[in-house]
Amino acid sequence: MHDLRAIRENPDAFDRGLARRGLEPMSPKVLDLDSRRRAAQTQLQEMQARRNEAAKEIGLAKREGRDAQPLMDEMAQLKERLPQVEEEEKALGAELDRLLATIPNLPADDVPEGPDETANVEIRRWGEPRDIPNAKQHFELGEALGLMDFEAAARMSGARFTVLKGPLARLERALADFMLDVHTGENGYTEVAPPLMVRDNALFGTGQLPKFEEDLFRTVGSDHYLIPTSEVPLTNLVNDQIVAAEELPYRYTALTPCFRAEAGSAGRDTRGMIRQHQFWKVEMVSITAPDQSEAEHERMTRCAETILQRLNLPYRVVTLCTGDMGFSARKTYDIEVWLPGQAMYREISSCSNCGDFQARRMKARCRPKGEKQTQFVHTLNGSGVAVGRCLIAVLENYQQPDGSILIPEALRPYMRGLERITL
Repeated sequence: MHDLRAIRENPDAFDRGLARRGLEPMSPKVLDLDSRRRAAQTQLQEMQARRNEAAKEIGLAKREGRDAQPLMDEMAQLKERLPQVEEEEKALGAELDRLLATIPNLPADDVPEGPDETANVEIRRWGEPRDIPNAKQHFELGEALGLMDFEAAARMSGARFTVLKGPLARLERALADFMLDVHTGENGYTEVAPPLMVRDNALFGTGQLPKFEEDLFRTVGSDHYLIPTSEVPLTNLVNDQIVAAEELPYRYTALTPCFRAEAGSAGRDTRGMIRQHQFWKVEMVSITAPDQSEAEHERMTRCAETILQRLNLPYRVVTLCTGDMGFSARKTYDIEVWLPGQAMYREISSCSNCGDFQARRMKARCRPKGEKQTQFVHTLNGSGVAVGRCLIAVLENYQQPDGSILIPEALRPYMRGLERITL
């Protein structure tokens, strides 16, 4: 959500930020609604004050024996008109809130400008992409091993689901355990086991609602949604709270399944596990004071990179341009892992600084020690990393000429010492 006062004070800056995202100016419509609502509020206050004043005048007129009928007629008109003005003010406020709720966060000044992913800027690389002759994609490897079954998944659930078996199922679990151990044991994150179903207010707080409802799965017979990412419950731990600024940053991590309708992705990544309706992800969320978030953003990204470095998976980090950023983000780094089977880098983690955008929607604040005034916290989120995509990267980067898969050394303790997955 945006700061309405800031829009009033500098509408041109607001529209320039939207223009960098390729959007039309919105301040005229916002300010028009705001002006009409404030006028209705003023009128309502004046009418209420006049009603109270007239009531006193009627009493005085009756006590003094004067004709109170004109005042009583005025009171009747006020009584009839007040609900109408109240309804008008409420309707204008609701329309203004709906409009503000659909406007994305403004990009930070150092975010590169561009219409789509072609304008993203690479900032660093780690590791050398493996040159594997006749490299196979993950689904070819998994199916050849008899451990990845898309047909069985389709029979029971339809497209964009996968069944993993035996050592591959264990490898997915090993990756998740490894990630959690690194983040909790070395990176200072507190592990959380959050709800997998949330109500609409939680999704509104992190920006999925109302704009992206079509990409969510809603339960039947209740007011719950399946989480698209554990960013939602982790960030909402401070929903409607005032926390002590000196306790920040809070750092949370969680392993959860994620559920996404993948609306609008027809024809994209239809083979394999790249784009699924259900997948596992280790998430990182930080809640910080406003002056901490930029440094925390760099730290969070490095924490995600650590996972890929320990697994010896080549990757690159890119800064997303204004046209490729998510709705709630003011700045995002994507980490893209090398996939030999596709001979390209693919996203495996996205780390975003949302500034106070989500906090305003959640009413999440902090209070500096010794001060009465509160301020909105800043929120950050990042994949630490997507487990299914990391499994894909391990399969493709560690494939052997005979179709077997070497187990990265960092994962062998989680695999009971297994060094290779074979036919």
